[in-house]
Amino acid sequence: MKGHCLCGEVSFELSDELPPIYQCHCSLCRKVSGSSSNSALIVKASSFKWRSGVHKIRSFSTSTGFKSEFCCQCGSPVPNISSSGDSYWVPAGLLSEPVDTKVSAHVYVGSRANWDVGLINDGIPQFETMPSERDWLKLSR
Repeated sequence: MKGHCLCGEVSFELSDELPPIYQCHCSLCRKVSGSSSNSALIVKASSFKWRSGVHKIRSFSTSTGFKSEFCCQCGSPVPNISSSGDSYWVPAGLLSEPVDTKVSAHVYVGSRANWDVGLINDGIPQFETMPSERDWLKLSR
């Protein structure tokens, strides 16, 4: 599975089966995406490979540790490695091929934007914050 930013300068490749996608509704993800939620997936570091453009990536971190990495040419958010180095956060919208996975959770629905008045009634599990690791593993099956 391949993916790239809007301008195509930063590209990457994922191997192995894709995990489920989650949609985060927290205020930080809204700012990064410019939308009501951010759709992403977490992949093992061993399944991730940069193909091009690493030199075009810039990073911003908040004082609380939230990290946003983006292409300095087009501004697209790009994958970033976890603090443990075990996994990568990958924006689902960067994937350039049809995917064989689905959204399996809405997280941080407790901090949804007040202007996001539509109910999330798609039958997908919702969590006020981030689900526990045990709950996340159940969703990943």
